[in-house]
Amino acid sequence: MSRMPTLFVGHGSPMLALDDGPTHRFMMGLGALIPRPKAILVVSAHWESERPRVSAVPRPRTIHDFGGFPRALFEMQYPAPGAPELAARVAELLPGTAIDEARGLDHGAWVPLKLAYPAADVPATQLSVQTPAGPAHAYAVGQALRPLRDEGVLILGSGSLTHNLHEFRSPVQEQPPKTWVVAFADWVAEKIAARDIASLLDYREKAPFGPQNHPTEEHLLPLFTVLGALDEGEAAVAWHRSYTYGILAMDAWGSARAA
Repeated sequence: MSRMPTLFVGHGSPMLALDDGPTHRFMMGLGALIPRPKAILVVSAHWESERPRVSAVPRPRTIHDFGGFPRALFEMQYPAPGAPELAARVAELLPGTAIDEARGLDHGAWVPLKLAYPAADVPATQLSVQTPAGPAHAYAVGQALRPLRDEGVLILGSGSLTHNLHEFRSPVQEQPPKTWVVAFADWVAEKIAARDIASLLDYREKAPFGPQNHPTEEHLLPLFTVLGALDEGEAAVAWHRSYTYGILAMDAWGSARAA
């Protein structure tokens, strides 16, 4: 079995599932860039809990955890099978993880999966994030889950490289990104290229406009889990970089595609 890559993606607005654009097209081609997974573990920014929780639902429901969008979005379903065996393995690798018997797939999971694997034929489940515990904890979670990559599991972090929705001004996707968004995204790219994990973990103090891009941290935490799932000395590379709505950097970062 080939070693699976690990990847962080920006899921942006739920409209990513419907609207054409650079990230939509990247996601649609993503499945062809990755060896077919045995199962997918999505670390979604939209499931927060005090301690790690992993879903063991055999048939996870499609959660429409948003409002004010077109009916077509609410009618979308993603009937992928769940992954109870993977959930049990996650709990084994990450002591203290609770098994959740009810959680379905929120839009942080099903939107990118619907684009990358439209047949919904790859088992998928979710792992929650612990926002108050911060980046170092999220990174340690990735380190604990690293063995899954040799077991045919795609560890997919789903969040957003920048995420300050208070600055949302227009529904037009194609507008110039804010200077503070670009500065932050470029800083992250520079530190990832330099494998400067210490600076990344301390981004709120060291990155330009760190708190402005992330008033709360949940959407960046999946990136740290993906970085933690890399081997010691394994480089992370950019799979995709773009901006949408002027405020969201939709960058995707992960292990080399040939991993």
